[in-house]
Amino acid sequence: MRLKYLIVGAGPTGLGAGWRLRELGEDSFLILEKNSHVGGLAASFTDAAGFTWDIGGHVVFSHFPYFDRLLDDLLSGDYLEHQRQAFIRVAGTWTPYPFQNNIRHLPRELAWECVRGLLPANRCRFERPCGDAFAPADFREWIDYVFGEGIAKIFMYPYNFKVWATPPERMSSTWIGERVSVVSLERVLKNIILGLDDVSFGPNNVFKFPLRGGTGEIFRRLAARLTGKIATGQAAAVIDPLAKTLVTESGETFAYDNLLFTGPLDLLAAKIVRGAPDAVREAAGLLEHNGALIAGVGLAGGAIDPKCWMYFPEDNCPFYRVTNFHNYSPNNVPAAGQRALMTEVSFSAHKPEDRASHFDRVTGGLTACGLLKDHEQQSVVSRWETAVDYAYPIPTLRRDAALATIQPWLEAHGVFGRGRFGGFKYEAGNMDHSVMQGVEWAQRMIAGTPETVYTLS
Repeated sequence: MRLKYLIVGAGPTGLGAGWRLRELGEDSFLILEKNSHVGGLAASFTDAAGFTWDIGGHVVFSHFPYFDRLLDDLLSGDYLEHQRQAFIRVAGTWTPYPFQNNIRHLPRELAWECVRGLLPANRCRFERPCGDAFAPADFREWIDYVFGEGIAKIFMYPYNFKVWATPPERMSSTWIGERVSVVSLERVLKNIILGLDDVSFGPNNVFKFPLRGGTGEIFRRLAARLTGKIATGQAAAVIDPLAKTLVTESGETFAYDNLLFTGPLDLLAAKIVRGAPDAVREAAGLLEHNGALIAGVGLAGGAIDPKCWMYFPEDNCPFYRVTNFHNYSPNNVPAAGQRALMTEVSFSAHKPEDRASHFDRVTGGLTACGLLKDHEQQSVVSRWETAVDYAYPIPTLRRDAALATIQPWLEAHGVFGRGRFGGFKYEAGNMDHSVMQGVEWAQRMIAGTPETVYTLS
């Protein structure tokens, strides 16, 4: 079989690309998916007890009118809209997100430690002569410069290591953009003195969620529009960019003119694609990622609180985030009044985690943080777990140079890496970004339209 366009991966990027090709009148394409289900990291599952779980705490928001229109068309009103209520657990207190704008909720000693770190006298080590702009050498130095010693020690250092499972001095600060709220001493003092909460930061301040089926429902519905164009259980084994063929692990061969690869770019460049020069394979070894252990704790009842999700920088629990998944949709639980707590634990070579004890450590952490009362251990009616080897692409100091070596060679040979891991750019890896990377790739293939969501500059 020869196709104009072969797509590897039926996640948000691959499905977005397939749908846009069809919209543009192209029918010579096929999507290969290694799993038996679609959705990639945005898939959802319903366990034997009737609880629905995502692979981590997804929320739907958008930077793109095309994605907004597609989402509205797919869900046809079958969604809920929420005002974000996010909090950080520190020193036995709940501080509204973003932490740095709401330190008035901390015990006074910790609040003062945060303010003291922001005072000009304690930030002079970051001054540059002759008015030179500060250019942080790495993410750790950026944290020190922006937040000061107190906020860095209490929240930013421990939380970010929990998320990334990577020391911040190994990471660049170029990815941050709108993802991290910077801090103003004047704003902090105003909030403390006037007793104000400052909680509106970020594009996900208001978010949507499907009424039924979890986040994965979006992509099941999109896949249903591509019937006959998706082949599941087909993992890519070998890609020959000169012959323009792909061989799957089951031994099937597909010929193509152009190939979109949405799986991990490091695996593509180092192991799957044939004929890559040494420089490309070596660059693939510079790309780093973490993994995640996701747990779902279904409870028969208990006190319902309005929080959407919570962050946990302290070491009395293994997870960095907990989602009150029952608050996203009443259909995420099988019966009214039940609760669904979804936790996320990162792992890497820098932060190994024992998978065998994962669930027990999670329930212990939920108890330590007050989310699970001692007597509620007997109310656990669902224990769901999954492990994701590729969770976040890490924006390391060497990433951009690696991508600048890998991607031009691949594209010169008709192979395009896009998506959260196909493009390996965390800052362009949200759900809307991922769909739009596929959409814009399709537009580039058909009409030569330049891509704007994923670029190497």
